[in-house]
Amino acid sequence: MPIPIHDPQQAPGALKRLPLRKAAVLFIVAVCLCLFGLLYLQLEQSRRQDLAVAKVASSNLTRAMAQQAEDTFHSADLVMTSLVDWIEDDGYGATQKPRLQKTFARRVQQMEQLHGIFFFDKQGQWIITSFADLPRGNGVADRDYFKFHQQNESTLAHIGPAIRSRENGEWIIPISKRVNDHAGNFQGVLMAGIKMAYFDQFFKSFSLDDNGIMFLGLTDGTLLARRPFEENLIGTSLAQGRIYQKLLPEAQSGTAMIRSVVDDVVRLYGYRQLGSYPLVVAAASSRDTILKGWYERAFQSSVIIALVILGVGLFGWVFIHQVRNGERIEKNLRRAQLALEQIATHDSLTGLANRRLFERSLEIEFARGARQVSPVSLIMLDIDFFKRYNDAYGHVAGDHCLMQVAQVVKTCCQRKADLAVRYGGEEFAVLLPDTDINGALAIAGQIRRSVIDKHIIHSGSPTGYLTVSLGCYAFIPSGNDSLETFIHRADAALYQAKNAGRNRAAVLSLDGGITELMRSDR
Repeated sequence: MPIPIHDPQQAPGALKRLPLRKAAVLFIVAVCLCLFGLLYLQLEQSRRQDLAVAKVASSNLTRAMAQQAEDTFHSADLVMTSLVDWIEDDGYGATQKPRLQKTFARRVQQMEQLHGIFFFDKQGQWIITSFADLPRGNGVADRDYFKFHQQNESTLAHIGPAIRSRENGEWIIPISKRVNDHAGNFQGVLMAGIKMAYFDQFFKSFSLDDNGIMFLGLTDGTLLARRPFEENLIGTSLAQGRIYQKLLPEAQSGTAMIRSVVDDVVRLYGYRQLGSYPLVVAAASSRDTILKGWYERAFQSSVIIALVILGVGLFGWVFIHQVRNGERIEKNLRRAQLALEQIATHDSLTGLANRRLFERSLEIEFARGARQVSPVSLIMLDIDFFKRYNDAYGHVAGDHCLMQVAQVVKTCCQRKADLAVRYGGEEFAVLLPDTDINGALAIAGQIRRSVIDKHIIHSGSPTGYLTVSLGCYAFIPSGNDSLETFIHRADAALYQAKNAGRNRAAVLSLDGGITELMRSDR
């Protein structure tokens, strides 16, 4: 009978102490996680609220910017439309020039956003301006807006990139219209210059942080005006930025957290594309400024939570320390018990199960096989000419040989339920639950071939290498079957394999015959 092994984990004292420590650790961890979770939820809610407020403010700001830009260009557009009609109807001869110049000047005085109004003939030369004297120079035939109207018959207003006025060097945004003769042929260009300073003054009327920006650009990404004003950025392209690449194609307005392609600062952008003109406005506040208050609240809350967690941790450390000594003793006892069980149920040389564990497992599998009507198989194997091996190479080499064979047997038992056993001396056994004789023969063949593949030199064997002989027996147990008979029949099959010439696996034949495995002695 197997020796009963006492499990220290089932001891009354262990049930009181070991779970107590685990429960204490889990409780402390749970408390800390809950505090962290509450802190995260509170901070995340606060952050989202701050961002939501900033998004509303940014949307309102861009809406105001869009309305201002649309009103500015629309007013200039209306003035230019009336002037173009006048010029096309009445012409711009010597008798008309004084009246047109006065009208140009009066319109500029009435509209603070205008730098000036200019009319150029089809060669790009100055004909009439809102200024008293005509500028000197080669004209504007090289300007983009002039080339646009030369090449396009559209009578709609055209907004071009920002330029420096050749009148006084001031930065302006040109809005221009084509002038035709009565036959519809290109006759010249009427241009009104919108002061960039006008937009800059409007932008400065809003309160922004030091890293905040506002800009006005064309739909192709060309920057027209910006706060803060940086002259070297005027006319640069923003087309590769996220607003132009991804956001505007999906929606004409919105908000997004973006890293600027200009200065690499992360900002919350509000953007809007105008419906009447090819313009885009955007306003942004830096993320750090938006979340400044949140950062302060997060720091304060984190300090409070850290102090609470520190207190809980100190209490837990004291509590756990009180039970640690008892647990250490328990652990040592459990280790000793496990070692005792290993000694009681396993062979010390090979590490395989011993006969005690084999007999215990056999009783269990017999009972299970009887209940489930499933076969149980047993393989008995013996090292061929092992006495000659010991005599030739010594007992130390013999022990090493046994360990190698044991490793092969263990490796071939791939199922968890399979049990590899050192039955005694050079004899081994393999218990195979829920396995018929064909399955047993397959495992036996695998063991035999694996031993041969080890190429263990054996001068006392006819093959020159170490071999094993195996006997297999299988049946479906009933309630009255004997364990000894089961083992004896598998052992008898082993002796039949020995008598048939060794290095083979055999099934017990009660009439004296032997069923051999297909094998290849590599």
